[in-house]
Amino acid sequence: MTDPTYDVIVVGARCAGAPLAMLLARRGYRTLLVDRATFPSDTVSTHVIHPPGASALQRWGLLDQIAATGCPPVGRYSFDFGPVTVAGAPGTPDSPYAYAPRRTLLDKILVDAAAAAGAEVREDFTVDEVLLSDGKVSGIRGHDRSGLAVVDRAPVVVGADGRNSVVAKAVSPAVYEDHDPLTVGYYAYWSNLPTDTFEAYSRPGRGWAVCPTNDDLTLVIGGWPYAELATHRNDVETQLLKTFSLSPEFADRIADAKRETRLAGTSVPNYFRVPYGPGWALVGDAGYNKDFITAQGITDAFLDAENLALALDQTLGGGVPYADALAGYQARRDNRAMPVYQMTLGIASLQPPDPQMVGLVSAIAGNQAKMDAFARLNSGVTSPVEFFAPEHMGRLMS
Repeated sequence: MTDPTYDVIVVGARCAGAPLAMLLARRGYRTLLVDRATFPSDTVSTHVIHPPGASALQRWGLLDQIAATGCPPVGRYSFDFGPVTVAGAPGTPDSPYAYAPRRTLLDKILVDAAAAAGAEVREDFTVDEVLLSDGKVSGIRGHDRSGLAVVDRAPVVVGADGRNSVVAKAVSPAVYEDHDPLTVGYYAYWSNLPTDTFEAYSRPGRGWAVCPTNDDLTLVIGGWPYAELATHRNDVETQLLKTFSLSPEFADRIADAKRETRLAGTSVPNYFRVPYGPGWALVGDAGYNKDFITAQGITDAFLDAENLALALDQTLGGGVPYADALAGYQARRDNRAMPVYQMTLGIASLQPPDPQMVGLVSAIAGNQAKMDAFARLNSGVTSPVEFFAPEHMGRLMS
């Protein structure tokens, strides 16, 4: 380790790893980015990027590339609770839109940006082992398609490889605030279902959402409690159509549409992992994960990547002790993410809204400024801590 080949090795090259490698390479650090996938390639994802994530793409100079794919901007969110619907603008003047680009397009743009910044990118590369020296992670051993074994060294190895992170498995980080899966969701892409809105529908025990994406297609995802996974495993499409019928207006719309792809489904655990230790760090889903019902995963990955890039720059180039810099990374991550995490667990329970929520939605319906505020809560622009503060709730309820 006296002369490692790289400053940082990033394992996983999708929405957390590729931006992290790009940001580090732009700062001049020798960065290796590896992934067992090749790009472009798809992955299971709701692929909604809320305005804070779009703002990150803008800072990185990549938002124009997303827009150039033909992915439509989304400047309106609607929330249909059955008796009442509220709709508002989810963004800010500087970042007014959400986007939902297909992952085949988004991930390729991110990987290419990392390579353009100077990171070495290895696709179709499998990490077989995370290496340790004197109790500290010191590198990786892996192989490419040919089977050739390769050893790479770096003072920091980052796991950006998702929930089943090989780095996390190697270092066994402590887990906290964890919760079993709450929902199971299935999605597909439909034609002839036009919308310019991110639409969310909430019914007791059921929920679904709709968002436009590339090629004039619309993403439709629906689900139910995880406890019903086995019950409906063999009649998913029938159950989805029954779910959609809970809104007769939407059922009429989708009856005229055509499903263009097979249904893909998933359920996810909810957890926070301690995201750093001697020679290693975790980012994105490898570090924490929550139910997809709030569609915050990509935005979280982007903001985590910026946060970790700052911490690594502080310690690799700024003289801040590693433990101090990475403790700051964890604190910033948890302060931002934990309130949204707790809110997401509540939404993912798919319970009827409590009296406070019923009163809130009834009070803001028809008041555009207040509905905009509600949309910004759900897009991640406004923290639940700020939104549900007594003073703010008082203004909304007045």
